Amino acid sequence: MTRYLYLTRHGEATPDESGLTPAGRRQAALLGERLRDVPFSAVHHGPLPRAAQTAGLISEHLPGVPVRVSEAAGDYVPYVPAAGELPPEHAGRLLGFLDQFPDGDGSRLAREAEELFTGPVEGTRHDLVVTHNFLIGWLVRAALDAPDWRWLGLNHGNAALTVIRYGRDRPSSVLLYNDMGHLPAELRWTGFPPELRL
Repeated sequence: MTRYLYLTRHGEATPDESGLTPAGRRQAALLGERLRDVPFSAVHHGPLPRAAQTAGLISEHLPGVPVRVSEAAGDYVPYVPAAGELPPEHAGRLLGFLDQFPDGDGSRLAREAEELFTGPVEGTRHDLVVTHNFLIGWLVRAALDAPDWRWLGLNHGNAALTVIRYGRDRPSSVLLYNDMGHLPAELRWTGFPPELRL
């Protein structure tokens, strides 16, 4: 009665976000090699080209695993907090950051993503979701029962790996977060704010 949810951000995208850079293609292929022995039930990905191409490259290493596009795995702001929810010392910066994104249907999609991809299941299930930075932050926040606003500041590198376990025997557990062990040094930390890179 356990679900293992594998989350990855798409590989490094071209400046116009129409696809992957050569580095992004290599990141995706290396992640596929890392995951080749996992008995996935499905690979889900967002509709944008950078996520779809990443899922396609990963799935080349996962023969027979169905690949499904999902709007819930797309690129959107999952939750916009009110100023009073945020620590006062960070509220201005965080709300200023969110101002650059258009209003959309993010909260509905975030709820749909939780319904589709999280929680315990009958038997044992492994699912891979190829998505974007914001949704990974949202699902990690939810797994840790953190406040809704706390998805902000959870950054995820391109083609890094996060794994969350959902079971009935214990609270959800984040087993891996932003793991880049499958990537050589020159392919790590892309998509990460420069000031937070190690």
